[in-house]
Amino acid sequence: MSGREVTILLVEDDDGDNKLIRAIDGVEALEMLRGTNGREPIRGPLILLVDINMPRMDGLTLVGHLREDEHLKSAVVFILTTSKHESDMHTAYDLNVAGYIIKEYAGVDFLDLIHLLGGYSRIVELPKD
Repeated sequence: MSGREVTILLVEDDDGDNKLIRAIDGVEALEMLRGTNGREPIRGPLILLVDINMPRMDGLTLVGHLREDEHLKSAVVFILTTSKHESDMHTAYDLNVAGYIIKEYAGVDFLDLIHLLGGYSRIVELPKD
């Protein structure tokens, strides 16, 4: 990626032991991404890990908002969820997510997943802000 730093935003309502930027739901994620409600906007390129089942705004609704936003629509989004519902998967891919990862089937721990995404960000050219 030409030495550019990539921001990974974890949108997950379960606490985790990580050093990533974390939003507890879709509302907070949009505030962080857009720089509203007294926050500085997060700059891209962006990779988001988004849970589906969250309070206030679920992950699929969040992805819908991202795809409608001129400045955020190019974010690379992975769904990271426990949902095995075919309808959730179809909706996610209709919203142009990069991948639908069922937590139980991932077969790797969270740090391995972050390492994998770090490798992804080094070999794939992502659009600038």
